[in-house]
Amino acid sequence: MMQQPRTAPQHGDPAAIGRIVILGGGTAGWMAAAALSRVLGRDGPAITLVESDTIGTIGVGEATIPPIQAFNALLGIDEREFVRETNGTFKLGIEFVDWRRPGHRYFHPFGTYGHDFGAIPFEAIWQRMKQAGRAAPLDAYALATQAAAANRFTTPRPGNTPLGHIGYAYHFDAGLYARFLRRRAEAQGVLRHEGQVASVERRDDGLIAGLVLEDGTRIAGDLFIDCSGFRALLLGETLGVGFEDWGHWLPNDRAIAVPSARTGALTPYTRSTAHGAGWQWRIPLQHRTGNGIVYASTHLSDDEATARLLAGLDGPALAEPRSIRFRTGRRTRMWEGNCIALGLAGGFLEPLESTSIHLIQVGIARMLEMLPTTAFEAADRRRYNRLMAEEYEDIRDFIILHFHATDRDDTCYWRDLRTMTVPETLQDRLDIYRATGRIHREGEALFTKTSWLAVMDGQGLSPRGFDPIALGMAGEEAAARLAHIATVTRKSLELMPDHDAFLRQHGYAMATSAAAQR
Repeated sequence: MMQQPRTAPQHGDPAAIGRIVILGGGTAGWMAAAALSRVLGRDGPAITLVESDTIGTIGVGEATIPPIQAFNALLGIDEREFVRETNGTFKLGIEFVDWRRPGHRYFHPFGTYGHDFGAIPFEAIWQRMKQAGRAAPLDAYALATQAAAANRFTTPRPGNTPLGHIGYAYHFDAGLYARFLRRRAEAQGVLRHEGQVASVERRDDGLIAGLVLEDGTRIAGDLFIDCSGFRALLLGETLGVGFEDWGHWLPNDRAIAVPSARTGALTPYTRSTAHGAGWQWRIPLQHRTGNGIVYASTHLSDDEATARLLAGLDGPALAEPRSIRFRTGRRTRMWEGNCIALGLAGGFLEPLESTSIHLIQVGIARMLEMLPTTAFEAADRRRYNRLMAEEYEDIRDFIILHFHATDRDDTCYWRDLRTMTVPETLQDRLDIYRATGRIHREGEALFTKTSWLAVMDGQGLSPRGFDPIALGMAGEEAAARLAHIATVTRKSLELMPDHDAFLRQHGYAMATSAAAQR
């Protein structure tokens, strides 16, 4: 039996938030509701989520990155239950096809390449030995890459071996994930209110006072979380926070998605295939395959994009193609007054590196870290906005890298992208890598050195020299250590089961055939 919704706490602190209102369900809304209700407990604020069944959500089947494991752990979610309930599979990274040039492919793995040698980074030794003709390709040093190619998977095993350091994430049905989180949130006291917003009431000081629904219901709150999608009803329309458009760097502005019947073995990775005016995704779930095409409408028509997408499906389409229009960029501020935007209401970066859910997760984590009082302190807001801007911009630069560092010049689309002026932050990274092969990670930035190295090398960037710190190890020793890493990695692969078999044998597979119809 579902527990009763929580009521506003009677703690006697006039500065404490008593009522939180979340506008919008979907992945962002229910992630926020589940996390807030879990962390703040029943003595915390009353939480109400407002959504309408008549308003669709964007979620079309999601690929994620490893930090989602931390979010699920925060919520106390059992991994096996989560994967079964969302028809999920495991993800070891992303295969990029035709990005450097048509016919070329490379893999961006989770986890690491080899390991550092004390103060000497792995990539420094590898670049030095590669230039001396004494190193294997990067794939030889990444268990995730080799396992993906062989359709093998296992969760980390104890021990200081490659099997103990496996990095992984998930593919899952975003709609089922939202429902899964909704059940948990409501059991923790979150009250869901069905309805569409007719108007937003403002206080005398300009902050939001409440939402008035079409049926006349008024929902008051202290803190409002805008999960209303691209519309950004609260942060954008009501509070007037502007949008910083990044379309001059990332011109894709359309996507079309369609599910198809599952065929063949489940691959433990996402595939991204470039085409003349964008790219296509393939996300394998237990019950179906998620497919989509992302493109620039100035270079490809909607009809041409739909035809290209349908022609490349592995199996029969299971629904009509669904079109999505978007602008790439972010709100200039994601916390304004007593409103914080999450998900699409805060910004959008095309799902090339599966960062959409991560950005929601980071927004929630920062919000909990700086949970406001009714004073809504300006310093808290400035810090939140600065950190979120840095998060978006770091991911933006990483995505631009894929389009800019390419040999492709077969269409006007690719010629424009490879010759454009990129953000200074990205240009500095490129200049550093081209000189010495150095890779760096700024502070708590999402993408690790492994990620930057995988894409820079995969897209064909070649350093003129190597990091002089690599001279701290004798050449013979360096070559021997790389050979040992490659051998251990290859032997570790032999201990990993088939991905499909792992799902079945360890209780991750769908419980019933009925689940396949959801």
